Amino acid sequence: VMSTIRELDQVVLAADLPAEDLIVGDVGTVVLIYREGQAYEVEFMTLEGKTVAVVTLEASQVRPVGQREIVHARELASR
Repeated sequence: VMSTIRELDQVVLAADLPAEDLIVGDVGTVVLIYREGQAYEVEFMTLEGKTVAVVTLEASQVRPVGQREIVHARELASR
């Protein structure tokens, strides 16, 4: 399995992660690739640069950013 997602690529969350206050469509940055792209360590940050979560995700839980997508801001639920 050769991954099209590389380290430092932005990816889009494809499954809600309620424990982390993350929802489908949130954008994160790949910081590590596991098992040739079967899983990823992804960092999610606020637009001010504060880390919200660093999570290990299966390949099915993220997808590459599409060519015609834009970023949308939302406020995190308070913890």
